[in-house]
Amino acid sequence: MLKKMNLRFFTVISITLLMLSVSCVPIRNLSYFNDINDLSEPGINPRTQKLIMPFDKLYIRIYSIDPQTSSIFSDIEEMRYGVENSIIGYLVDEKGNINFPFVGNISVGSLTTEQASEKIHKALSDYVSNTSVIVKYVDNHVTVMGEVLNQGVYSFTKDKLNIYEALGLGGGLTRYGNRKNIILIRNDGDKVMHYRLKLTDSQIATKDTYYILPNDVLVVEPLNALASSYSNITYTTILSSITTLIAVLLFTGF
Repeated sequence: MLKKMNLRFFTVISITLLMLSVSCVPIRNLSYFNDINDLSEPGINPRTQKLIMPFDKLYIRIYSIDPQTSSIFSDIEEMRYGVENSIIGYLVDEKGNINFPFVGNISVGSLTTEQASEKIHKALSDYVSNTSVIVKYVDNHVTVMGEVLNQGVYSFTKDKLNIYEALGLGGGLTRYGNRKNIILIRNDGDKVMHYRLKLTDSQIATKDTYYILPNDVLVVEPLNALASSYSNITYTTILSSITTLIAVLLFTGF
């Protein structure tokens, strides 16, 4: 009788430990900056500026101290607003050009927004004087997928934002998101680049991939322990059913 009770006790304990080992995730897999205590000096951030690429959209604003010139470009600006008062902007074509009033095509491909501003200003100087030009990106998007709370395509107004800000747009990682395996997909000219990032690495801010560029895609891979939070629900359900069945059989004498 005692041997039979010990067998029941051992079986219940074994199943309980099995469930805990499947459903629990080690703390080290859920935390960021596991090596922060090893840092002796701050990292240097290579904050390089994004270059204008084909199919980017640019907001271009012309300012002038001349009232007539200012009025002309203000009217042009008002005409470039779409539905819901959103900025249409100037679309960079496949050759890196924009079509600008009075001037025609201006090549801005592979330039920074500051360089593009200077080039547009120089092109306009043949037609109008005493102007200043502001160039910004519009319609910036980043796609966040995988083990985040809210997958989707998110817009942002910065020229770029860092990877933590981008993941924050998606609500952050789930408990099953692998912080050591974030895939960054980025268009680089005619190439599609793939980078594997580790959020647990405190030196991530020193890398070129720390900042997210418009149209980047972030994919958060699941932990190896579980394919995803959905499969965890399935495993837990199955184990709970098996545990309940065994418990009933044990305590009914089978």
